[in-house]
Amino acid sequence: MASRKPLIDTDGDVRELTSVDMAKFKPAAEVLPLSLRKKLGVRGPQKAPTKERITIRLSREVVEQFRESGEGWQTRVDAALREWLKNHSPA
Repeated sequence: MASRKPLIDTDGDVRELTSVDMAKFKPAAEVLPLSLRKKLGVRGPQKAPTKERITIRLSREVVEQFRESGEGWQTRVDAALREWLKNHSPA
């Protein structure tokens, strides 16, 4: 097996990568832990937000039940309120 040139020199500088170096790289999906892959898949901030950030106080039981339903629970709270508004007036 041929000795390969280190990527970092004694000064701590990274040398220019060659096509041979690049060919040895593995896809991120193969080497990154699942927790980091999930974070990398998350979208950034919206360019034109469609929702408004607010503070609201709800009963502990309501929050616990929605949280127990898993990720996306806040979206489900929003959907439940939208459904309620179809048949009720907020006033």
